[in-house]
Order: sequence, then C-alpha cells, then structure tokens
Amino acid sequence: MPWIARRPLFAARALEVLWMAAVLGCGGAAYAAGDADRGKELSYTCLGCHGIESYKNVYPTYSVPELVGQHPEYLGAALKEYRSGERSHATMHVQAASLSDQDIDDIALYLAGQVLKSGSTTVGTPPAKVAQLCVSCHGSDGVGITGDFPTLAGQHADYLARALAEYKKGDRKNAIMAGFAAGISDAEIDQIAQYYSKQAPPLRTESRRVTILSAK
Repeated sequence: MPWIARRPLFAARALEVLWMAAVLGCGGAAYAAGDADRGKELSYTCLGCHGIESYKNVYPTYSVPELVGQHPEYLGAALKEYRSGERSHATMHVQAASLSDQDIDDIALYLAGQVLKSGSTTVGTPPAKVAQLCVSCHGSDGVGITGDFPTLAGQHADYLARALAEYKKGDRKNAIMAGFAAGISDAEIDQIAQYYSKQAPPLRTESRRVTILSAK
C-alpha cells in the first residue's frame, strides 16, 4: 500500500506495536485451556444484551457491541477491566464483579466463536488518521493483528465512536489509546468509526438461546 511508505509515523507506531506484542504475547495458549462449553452456560446473562441484533445501551444510547469473531484474549481483558473499574460501565461492572479469571476465560472463548481472519482487501480508502494511528494494531481491514488488539471490522459505528470518546475522556484506562484519542477530533472519530464499521468479514451477534422462560 503506497500510502504507508509516505508516512514515517506509521513505521514508528508499527515498531512500537511489534515490541508490545513481543512483550505481551498473543495470549493464545491461555485461551486454548478455556472451556467453551462451560462458557456457554455462564454467558446466558451476557446474551440478554449481546444476543439481540441492534440492541442499544439505554443511557447514553449507543449500540451494544457485536462479539462473535472477536479475539477471546481481548474479550477476556475487557471483562477484567470492567470488573476492576478500569472501564466505566455500571452494568458491566456488576455483571463481571463476581466472575473469576477462569469464568472470564471460558465466557470469552465461547462468545468469540470462530475468530475472524484478516482478508486481502478493504472497503473504501482508509481515512488519514486510520493510516497514521490505527492500522498498526487493528489492520487496514479492521482485524486485530494479535489477540491483544480488538477486531473492529463490521462493528457498530456508534459503538466504535463511543469507545474512542471514552478513551479520550479517560473513562477507559489505557495509556496508548488515550494518547492516540487525545490527538483526534470528533469529526475524525466519526470517520474512523464509519470506515471500520464497513469492513469485512464483519463481527456479528450471537443469537440468544430461547427457553421456556424466555419472553414471548
């Protein structure tokens, strides 16, 4: 991609990310020991929100994220951050507070399902900030380069915009993301969110299981 060669900042970010990946590891071995069958049982409450297409967080209003195809390593890390309060969301904190690390690993493995693989094409031209800041972790097609970095392809645009705004405000505690988000405008946040929401193959929603106790 010729636009990469014209941006030395990209190369610097790429080196930084490769160093991080080497230190953190991709995390796959830890999740290989997870129990997806047990995670299926534990995740019933999760699917009350994440198992409904186009379900919305009530206030503030934005789409609940799609999880199928996501890296289980990232899902597990996110749940642990909600549990600890590093991510600010009252409902998610309550849901995660009683979960053990093993519970979280099992839930993450089940909800992730078949992890998305990076494709060879993109939909549209990456906005300037995507080229400068995002692709070194999330790829040009929105598939995270290791399990530590979330896949964004096909995610709801309003959710992506909300997540970036939370990093910018400090409601999500992540030094690297906070540094990136601090340098982007609201208009650029919208451009990034819209671009990644159109990428494929997309994340999707796991259908909530129906039982005799389910609402008709």
